[in-house]
Amino acid sequence: MVTGIGFCLPGQGGRPVLTADDLWNVASRGASCLMKDDVYFGSVDLSDAMFDERLPGIPPFFSRHYTAAHRFGLVSLVEACADAELDPRSGDLSDAAILVGRGGVDANIDSYLSVLRADPETIQAAEAMELFIAAEQAVTPSDVALVQGALTCSKGPNFTVSAGCASSAVQIGIARRMIACGEVDVAVVTGVDVFSVKLIRNIQNLLRGAQNTYDAIRSDDMPSLLPSFDSLMRPYDRRADCINHGEGSVTIVMESREHASRRGAHLYGQVLNQATTRDGLANPLACEETGSELVAAVRRCLGDRVGIDQVPYVHGGSDGNVVVTAFEANAVTELYGSGARDLLMSSQEGCFGHNGAPAGCLGVALTLLMMEHGEVCPTANCEEPADNLTFDPVPGVRTRPLDFDYALSFNYQVGGVKSAILLGSPDV
Repeated sequence: MVTGIGFCLPGQGGRPVLTADDLWNVASRGASCLMKDDVYFGSVDLSDAMFDERLPGIPPFFSRHYTAAHRFGLVSLVEACADAELDPRSGDLSDAAILVGRGGVDANIDSYLSVLRADPETIQAAEAMELFIAAEQAVTPSDVALVQGALTCSKGPNFTVSAGCASSAVQIGIARRMIACGEVDVAVVTGVDVFSVKLIRNIQNLLRGAQNTYDAIRSDDMPSLLPSFDSLMRPYDRRADCINHGEGSVTIVMESREHASRRGAHLYGQVLNQATTRDGLANPLACEETGSELVAAVRRCLGDRVGIDQVPYVHGGSDGNVVVTAFEANAVTELYGSGARDLLMSSQEGCFGHNGAPAGCLGVALTLLMMEHGEVCPTANCEEPADNLTFDPVPGVRTRPLDFDYALSFNYQVGGVKSAILLGSPDV
C-alpha cells in the first residue's frame, strides 16, 4: 500500500512543489514550471530556510557539505513521512527499507574533482578533514541513501539502484517484493536527480556541431538527435521536437496492508506489480519502435489477475521524444486493439521537465492521486495531438473525469529498458 507521498520539485512563483496538494495544483491544470534561460529547465528553488524548517538540528559538520541531491532527497522524504504520519526521527522507520534511485551524477562531480585536485602535501589539516567529510558524503551515487539512512537511523535495507530514468520505478518493484515476502513492513522509496544546466547547454552546442556527421552514419536502429533544448517540450503533440530537463526528488512510503491498517494510515492505493524488460538490441543507445518489450512488461504485470480492459488509464513516459511516442502508440495498439482509441494516456513531464530517476515515483504518486480524485490530468503542453497517436492524450489544461480502479505507469531508460507498474485502488 502507498501511504505517503512527498516532493521537492520545480514550482511556480519561487516556491517548490512539496505536498500532494502542490502537485495536484500544477498537474491538474497542465501547468508548466519550466523556465527559459538559454534553455528550458525545471529548477527547484529550495531556500536554506525551507530546508532548515523541515530538517532542524542536523549537525553543520555534515549539512554544510550537502549537495542539492542530498537536500532534495531529504526534503521529499520528510514530506512523504509527514503525509504518512510517520516520524523519521522517532524510530518509526527503524526497521524500514530506505531505497533510492539515481540516474545522473551531476551533483557528485564537484566533490569528486575537489578530492582529485587536492594536494596532500600542502593542504591544511582542518581543510583536509572538511574535504574528507564532503567526499565521503557526496562522491558516490549512493550519497542520498547514505544521508537518508542516517536521518531515519534505519537498520533495514539501504541501497541505491541506478537504471537511468527507470531507477525509482525499479526500486518500487524491489520494495513491493520485500514487503510481499515479509522482509520489511515499510519501505521508503526516493527518486532523485540533479542536472547541470551548464552541461545541458554544452550538450546542445555539441549536438549542433555533430548533427551532420551523425546523420551520415545513422542507421535505422539509431535514435535521431534532438534538435535543441531551447524550445518547449510537448509530449504527444504534433510539434514535439525536444526534451527539457528538470531536477528534484519524489518519495513514496509503501507499507504492508496489515501494518498500514494497524496504525490507521490513509491508503492512496496499491502497487500490484512491476516489471522491467529490455529491447535486446546490440546498440547501447537505441530502442526499437514496435513496443514489443513494453507489451511484455505490461503482460507480466497483469498476469492472470487483471485484464487489460480493466485498465482505462496509463501514465505515459513520453518526454517529447517522437521515438518514445511511437513505441508507446504501437504498444497500446498491441495491448488494447480497437479499444485503444478510448484509452486515456497522459504525461506530465512538461510540468516539471524530464527529471530522470524521480519519474517512477512521480508516476505512481500522481496516478494514485488521479485515481483518488476520479480525474485524469492533461498532458502538459499538448495542444495539437500528433497524427500517429492510437490513444487519447488528454490535451489542453483541464482534467478529464474518470472513475477507475486500475492503472499502468511507464518509465524507460536509454538502451531500450522498459518499466511497467500496475497500480490499483485501495480495495481492489
